[in-house]
Formats: sequence, C-alpha cells, structure tokens
Amino acid sequence: MSHRNGTSLGGLNPANKIGLEGQKRDFSIFKKKSTLSKQNSLLPRKTEKELESQKINVTSGVDDDSVNASVPAGRYFAALRGPELDEVKDYEDILLPTDKQWLFLLRFPIGCFGICLGLSSQAVLWHNLATSPATRFLHITPNISFLIWLLALAVLIAVSITYILKCIFYFEAVRREYFHPVRINFFFSPWVVCMFLAIFIPSKQSPQQNLHLAIWCTFIAPYFLLELKIYGQWLSGGKRRLSKVANPYNHLSVSGNFVRAILASKVGWKEPAKFFWAVGFSHYLVVFVTLYQRLPTSEALPKELHLVYSMFIATPSAACLAWQSIYGEFDGISRNCYFIALFLYISLVLRIKFFTGFRFSVAWWAYTFPMTTVLVATIKYAEKVPAFISKSLALGLAFMSSTMVSVLFVSTLLHAFYWRTLFPNDLAIAITKRKQGGEKKPLKKAYDIKRWTKKALTKNSENKDNSKNNGYNSSYDNSSVMVYDG
Repeated sequence: MSHRNGTSLGGLNPANKIGLEGQKRDFSIFKKKSTLSKQNSLLPRKTEKELESQKINVTSGVDDDSVNASVPAGRYFAALRGPELDEVKDYEDILLPTDKQWLFLLRFPIGCFGICLGLSSQAVLWHNLATSPATRFLHITPNISFLIWLLALAVLIAVSITYILKCIFYFEAVRREYFHPVRINFFFSPWVVCMFLAIFIPSKQSPQQNLHLAIWCTFIAPYFLLELKIYGQWLSGGKRRLSKVANPYNHLSVSGNFVRAILASKVGWKEPAKFFWAVGFSHYLVVFVTLYQRLPTSEALPKELHLVYSMFIATPSAACLAWQSIYGEFDGISRNCYFIALFLYISLVLRIKFFTGFRFSVAWWAYTFPMTTVLVATIKYAEKVPAFISKSLALGLAFMSSTMVSVLFVSTLLHAFYWRTLFPNDLAIAITKRKQGGEKKPLKKAYDIKRWTKKALTKNSENKDNSKNNGYNSSYDNSSVMVYDG
C-alpha cells in the first residue's frame, strides 16, 4: 500500500468512478465551511449502490473532523519533520494527491512574507549605510535604499493580495497554517514589514520628523491582538504552551515588539514604546531560555544543524536598536543587547555546517532579517565607538548580508521562472488530524484487556491454591509437632 497518495478521500480511486467532479472535491475540502456532506450534494446523481460505496471509501480514509477541526500541535510534530516542519514523514498519509501539482493558492505559503521581511530590512540597511557618519567614507547614494524600498513595497502588495485570495477561497488551508507551530509566527511578518516601511519611508523632509499617529495605530492594533492570542496560549498552558511549541521562529513574533517600539518612538509616544520594549524583552528571555535548554518537551527544535538558528540573533539586535531609538543614545543597555547578538552571530558563522546540505525554501528569506538587524546595530555601535575595528566589522557584515540577499534573490527568480519549483505542493497543510490506521488500536486494546483479565484470573486461582496448600501444610506441620512433643 502506497503512503501519502491522497487516495483516502476517494478522489483518485478508480473504483469510485467519481471523475472530474471528484478530483475537484480533493481541493475543495479546504474551502471555507466545506464539509464532505455538502460536497457529496454537488456530485451528479448516481445509483444508490455507487453512493453507498463512495461513502464507505470516504469515511474509511478520513472523517470530516480531519479537515475542518483544528489539528493538535503535537500532531504536527508527529507527522512532519524538517526545520520548518514542512516535510511529511514516510509512514504518514495526507488528504490530497501528490501525483499532480496542486492549485497555486494551496501551494502559496504564509512564509512568502519572509521575502518582504528580507527586502524591507535591506532597505533599512542601505538607508543607514547612506546616512550614518560611520559609513560616510563609502559614499553610498540614498537612491539605492529608495529603490529597494519600492521593490519591498511592490512585493508586499503582491504577496498580500495573493494571500488574501487564499483566505477567501481556501480558508481551511489558512486555518491550518495558523495552527502550525512554525508558520503561526509568519502571521506577524506583514505588520513588521509595514512598520519597517513606515519607519524608513523616503522623504525630502527631515528624517527626525515624527510620523502621524494614525500610522502607528493602523499597524499596531492587529499585531497587538494577534500577540495577545499567541502569548496567552504560551502562558495559560494546554497543548500549545510554550514548552510544547517552542521553536527558533518564535523570535519573529517577539522581535516585532521592538520594531513597533521604534515606530512608537518615531510617532512621539515614548511611554508606549517603553511598554512594548519591556513586553518584548521579557518574552525574549523566556523563549531564549526555553530553546537554549532544549527541554524534552520542545520537540519543534530540530536535531539537525540548520540556518534556522540565525533567528536567535534577531531579537537582541532589534532590542538594541529599539532602546537606542527610545532614549536617543547607544548606552549600556543597547551595548549589552548588541554584544549578545554579536556573540550569537559569531558562534553561528564559525559553524560552516549550518549552511550546507539543505534544499532551497522560501522561508530562507526570513533568515536575512536577523543578519540585517545585527548589521544595523553594528553601524550604530560604530557611530558611538568610531574605531577601525568597529567600522571594519560593519563593512564586513554589510558585505555578508548583501551577498546573502543577492543570492537568495537570484535563487528565487530561478526557482520561480526557470525551474518553476518555487512553490511545491504544501504537504504540511494536508496532514490528517489523527494517524491513519488508528482504528486498529481499540481492537488491540480490547485484546490486551482480555489477555490481562485471563492472566489475572489465572494468577488469582493459583494464589488461592497456593494459600490453601500452604494452610494445609502449616496445619500438618503443627499437628506433627504436637504429636512429637506428646
């Protein structure tokens, strides 16, 4: 029997003879409020025997709960593997067929916002390279950052429109991405990108001019509501508590607190900026300790070495920049956060194995964000400590960050237009709610209970016989002793 063939729904099973309508149903299960019963009503009229056989085949493979009900967090860990939890294990089955390419919207993941995150952070980087006194000797024109800003804005609009269409037509697929332990963190990315673009918006006016308050409220409100939901799950416990779902991508949701603290300081609200900085730093400590200790319950942390560990750099770098933006000085707190990020960056770069032997993925764009933030923090440090070492470090990190983004940009274009492999079938959203073949477990348990009961009865009867024999032997010995004594 072949695994992960998608035949559990009966969509491609020739015995069902569903035809084209049945194949459409394979993808329609991820539409909003879609149920198998509704889909069956859309099928053409058939004989009663064919409908009965179809129902048997459908219910034997997967039930309606496997599609519409939320998948437990532990189920993702059990069925998926890989640093992004996007690869299905060999013994698992999925809801959709893998022998053909899925519809584009089903293959379009939330991780595409990582492209916007990488480009917007690059716009911030080149803005600082062009305006910072520490890098003035490079003579970089501000037009470069302006072009990257326009590119980031265009990509953000395109990705946002595409994902909105996915939400409209395939809401259940989006819902599954929301419950995914790794991809839930990418739902923060659009708002972080908007805040980046708002903070460093090109303007002929003074860069110190405060932004309008409406900009801050527009981007902060959805981020804050999503944060309350996720952090509440981490705090209140349950199946989605932090020790269960902790993974390096949690730094994306935490580092956004410092980005909105920077935006609040640009708006002129210093107290809210301090509030968000405190919230972000407190959760950073918890996430950092949880991931650093590698608790046995933190199954999301992959054993293999991977570039995903670069996410550890993002939060302290963003905290450094946020503190400097709030108080207007690169003081001791900013330096401490920067030194933490710099140490983690050095320890990561020295391990070359982290960067080899892995297939390209759109999620790799998210790794450019930490590399860029630590570079911007280095530029701020070079302004405060204008030495040869600090300037050389800023120049070296700038070269590494720009090279990485250029390679990713070219690779993305090649995979999108030349190889056409940028968006493979998204198997992670098609896993079943429970492992297939689980119906055999009750029979096994019943057999175990029956065998255990039989053994228990046999053991009890043997104990009774032994106790009787022991009682007889003891009375016989006592009588013998009495006769002998007499």
